[in-house]
Amino acid sequence: MSAQNSVPAFVPVVVGGDIGAYSLARAFHEAYGIRSVVISRLEGWHISRSALIENVRCTDPFDPAQLAPVLQSVAAARPGVRLMLLGSADATVKAIIRVRDEMDVLDERWVVPYVDLATFRAATEKQNFTELCERLGVDHPRTRIVDLSAEVSDDLDVPFAYPVIAKPAEVSEWKKAQFPGKQKVHTVGSREELLALLRTIREAGYRESIIVQDRIPGDDQNMRILTCYCDAASRVRFASWGRTLLEEHTPGAIGNPAAIITGVNEEMVAQAQKLCKELGWVGYANFDLKYDPRDGRTKFFELNPRLGRSNYYVTAGGHNPVRWYVDEHLGGGLPAVPAGEAPEIVQHQEETLYTVVPVALVKKYTTLPEANEQLRRVLKSGRVRNPLFYRGVEKDPKRLGYSVAAMVNYVRKFRRHYHPEAQA
Repeated sequence: MSAQNSVPAFVPVVVGGDIGAYSLARAFHEAYGIRSVVISRLEGWHISRSALIENVRCTDPFDPAQLAPVLQSVAAARPGVRLMLLGSADATVKAIIRVRDEMDVLDERWVVPYVDLATFRAATEKQNFTELCERLGVDHPRTRIVDLSAEVSDDLDVPFAYPVIAKPAEVSEWKKAQFPGKQKVHTVGSREELLALLRTIREAGYRESIIVQDRIPGDDQNMRILTCYCDAASRVRFASWGRTLLEEHTPGAIGNPAAIITGVNEEMVAQAQKLCKELGWVGYANFDLKYDPRDGRTKFFELNPRLGRSNYYVTAGGHNPVRWYVDEHLGGGLPAVPAGEAPEIVQHQEETLYTVVPVALVKKYTTLPEANEQLRRVLKSGRVRNPLFYRGVEKDPKRLGYSVAAMVNYVRKFRRHYHPEAQA
């Protein structure tokens, strides 16, 4: 992708306050030397005291009615300037789409590079994604969908062996439900445990579907990530593949990649293209996948409608992802494709380690021979990137202290929460 496209002055506006929001702000700063407005409920440590960010508060950024006036105030303070609006979580993207499509508050200066709400739901509600994979012949785990709008039947069973994975189909509604032991993803060891969990979830007020899936063997080292950018014709133009070495394991963050080595996988990009074309997808699609050692296939779990929480792995691999947004919507457009031809997919990237945890932790938990060899190779090359340490730019000593403290805290959290030998 050309870095030379001329673009007008603009301001990135990111809704969210996590490391994903910070990583987006850093990507915009690396590419264009500009600061971002980050809208969040609280000023968490990821965005606090950052040279890249102007923080604006919103009581509930997941609520379109509360987000809309904040966006209006951001625009009013910047007359005549283009604004690019992004979300760092599924729930914020959904709120942004609703503000754009249901409320007459965003003028022509705003660029909101997301699909409509119907397409968003077709892709992100997990029962829909499962049905789509089945229809297209795309590899995915065996799945049983349980609708919690009705009482949980004593006859409920699943057509695969325990332990199984149970997770919400509708993440926005899941955030509202609270109960003891709640996790982002639950591992369930028996039918009796599954029935009890489903009833607890329903009593907590969650009445959407729960996805019960075959648990693919293996720990974090079998997880994969794929980020694709689709043009207006739903053709993949850019793809960034990664092998996860380590995920977070605290209950509220379980499953978020903490260390990724970038690479290339043309076969999985081709499968992703089938999904994106069928959906009519535009912009970024971020896929979670896992390698299944039982049959040697890599299987799609879900589609996230945005650049993911760990989006800096894409930048680390040598392709700043925000350039695709900016070139298509504010610059000279994407490279032309001759009539009747498929576009070239940009997907080569240097092997790089993205990590938000100390490298010592990554080394400790990387035990598979092939993964270990990859890690040694990358560490020898020195291609290690952590988005939280931005030398020469983030100079605030308190912010540096926050980041160092976070690294120490990760060691404590992994000691407490992650024991892969017990999951084998």
